[in-house]
Amino acid sequence: RQAALFVNQATEFDAIIKVLKDNKEADAKSIISIMALGAKKGTDIMITAEGPDAEKAIEALVKLLDSFTD
Repeated sequence: RQAALFVNQATEFDAIIKVLKDNKEADAKSIISIMALGAKKGTDIMITAEGPDAEKAIEALVKLLDSFTD
């Protein structure tokens, strides 16, 4: 499942990663939090990250999300 792949990727980074959709915020490292966000294919989201791996985390997660639309 795509949510599990996303969370697995997020946990590889030393960063606090959040996913924002509408007025909701989810912890990118929590499958329950991500599932509760209810983001579907084509939904606009924003990913934020803080920490040593923040930039690498965002790049990797955006690349992963882009691969889901192929």
